[in-house]
Amino acid sequence: MPSGEPGFASEAYLRAKAVWRGSAVRRRKRVASDVPGGRPFGGGRDPRALGEVLNSMASDMGWSLELEQARLIAEWAEFAGDATAEHTTVVGISNGVLQVQCDSTTWATELRRLRAEMLTRLLRDYPDAEVRDLRFLAPGAPSWRHGPRTVRGRGPRDTYG
Repeated sequence: MPSGEPGFASEAYLRAKAVWRGSAVRRRKRVASDVPGGRPFGGGRDPRALGEVLNSMASDMGWSLELEQARLIAEWAEFAGDATAEHTTVVGISNGVLQVQCDSTTWATELRRLRAEMLTRLLRDYPDAEVRDLRFLAPGAPSWRHGPRTVRGRGPRDTYG
């Protein structure tokens, strides 16, 4: 084969290179379009604020609810006050119920009395957390239940049959 004519290997190389360049261009366009607004810049060449970009990405990915609930749990001391936060711990949020563990029955009783006021403030300050109710748990006796199945009777404390 003369040196001026392209061979099979060089033709395949040129075709593969063209396909790769086309996919790289498509990849660049896709990445640029993933950012809200098509690019990380606002109007003109001014960059958008990082918080704005992260908020729009979180809402696009469906993380807004979980982030708002995590913010509520992290800011519990500010929300409830220092005195209350010293005696309570947020256990978690399940089915729209914020569960708070109190270190004494006195605190649990007092917070149950203030439940309506706290729930109103919570709905006003954290509307996207989707918390519908508050539950204050008093400390109780240790539970001997481990797992979904139980047997009637006293269990491990029954030493005399």
